[in-house]
Amino acid sequence: MIPEPESISDLLDRLSAIVPDYPAAGISFKDLTPVFADPAGLRRIVDEVIAPFAGQFDVIAGLEARGFVMAAAAAYATGTGMITIRKAGKLPRPVHRDEYTLEYGTGTLELHRDDVAPGTRVLILDDVLATGGTVGSAARLLEKVGANVVGVGVVLELQDLGGRGKLAGLKVHSLQLV
Repeated sequence: MIPEPESISDLLDRLSAIVPDYPAAGISFKDLTPVFADPAGLRRIVDEVIAPFAGQFDVIAGLEARGFVMAAAAAYATGTGMITIRKAGKLPRPVHRDEYTLEYGTGTLELHRDDVAPGTRVLILDDVLATGGTVGSAARLLEKVGANVVGVGVVLELQDLGGRGKLAGLKVHSLQLV
């Protein structure tokens, strides 16, 4: 009998490191760094996070910082380009910026004004969808430059924080709900 292939959720559980009481007491942080370090694990999560969007995007946007890992690997795998959406003050050329609300304050993301041509189909990738603030901000930035956001792919989705609900109109694909 041929064994069943490991589910993506089982792979993530097996390879991720759980860090108790990080970043605050009572929180168990699921660290994806070991998944990124595992060649088969990285390939699998990249393949699965982009699969629902095959043929629908021209470029992939990675969100600082772990989203860069996903986006770079996915862009290479699909032969597309990659753009970076960064925290404020990290980009050298003229930018568009968007401020968003965090559970503990505000944040700002930036995108070079000329990184994406109007009409470009963009897939947003990040490691975790939590409150939806960062991903929502990235989508607004891309729409500001005339891009067409085709969807959002994430490895982990923290369901209890309701981020998906703040991304109305966007197709969201999560590999694991936690």
